[in-house]
Amino acid sequence: MNHEIKIKFLGTGTSQGVPVIGCNCDVCQSMSKYDKRLRSSVLVETADSRFTIDAGPDFRYQMLRQNINDIDGILITHCHKDHIAGLDDVRAFNYLRKKDMPVYACKRDQQAIKREFSYAFGENIYPGVPRFKLMEFDEDAFYINNTLIKPLKALHQRMEVSGFRVGSFAYITDTHYIPPSTLAQISDCKVVVLSAVRKQPHPSHFSLQQAVDILEFLRPEQGIITHISHLMGRHEEVNKELPAFIELAYDGMEIRL
Repeated sequence: MNHEIKIKFLGTGTSQGVPVIGCNCDVCQSMSKYDKRLRSSVLVETADSRFTIDAGPDFRYQMLRQNINDIDGILITHCHKDHIAGLDDVRAFNYLRKKDMPVYACKRDQQAIKREFSYAFGENIYPGVPRFKLMEFDEDAFYINNTLIKPLKALHQRMEVSGFRVGSFAYITDTHYIPPSTLAQISDCKVVVLSAVRKQPHPSHFSLQQAVDILEFLRPEQGIITHISHLMGRHEEVNKELPAFIELAYDGMEIRL
C-alpha cells in the first residue's frame, strides 16, 4: 500500500438509514447516490491490518458491496443496534478464516453482545453460529497486529461511547459531548470525523452547527460529518454551506493519509 492509512466509509446514515421507509421527503426521494446512506461504519486499512469500526444492520451488504473478504477485527463504539446488529454475519469470515472474529468492545458492550447474540455463547452451541473473540478495552491504547488504536471517550446523552484514533485519523460518532481531555488527544489529527444527524438540536447527537464548531476549534486539515439523517437536507446543498475544510461524508467515500 502506498499510503499509511486508507479509510472507506461503508455507511454514513443514522439508525434508520436514508431513505427512510415510507418517507416522501426530498432527501428520501432523491436520485443522487450521495443521498443514499447505509448505517454508519468505516473500514480502516493500514500496512498490516484491516478492520471496521462498528457492524450495523447493513454489515453484510457493506462487505459485499466493497468486495471485502477478510478483516482482522471489528471495533465497537457502543452497543446500540445500528452499530452491532450485523455481528451475526461474521459467520462468513469465521468459515473463510477458520477462526473466531476479534471484536473489540468495552465491558458494558461485551455484555450487550452476549445478550443480543446469546445463541453464540454458553454450552451446547448450535453449529454455524457466529464465533466471536471478545477483546476488552478501556481507556488504554491497544494494537491490531502492529496498528496502534487509541480509544476516545465521549458521551451519547448519558451513555459513554468510544471513538478511536488511528495515526492522524480520529472517528467519533453518536455523541453530543466530547470532553476536553478527548479534544486534546485529537488536536493534532489531520482528519477528524464527527457525527451530526441534522441541523436542529438533538438531545443525544451533535447538530450540524455543533459539529462544525468543534471542527473549527480543532482545525484539522479535513473535517468530515457522518451519521447523517434525512432531516439534514440534500448532500450537495448542505456541502455548499460548510467551511472549505469540512464536508459531509457519503457512502463509498475514501480518504488516504
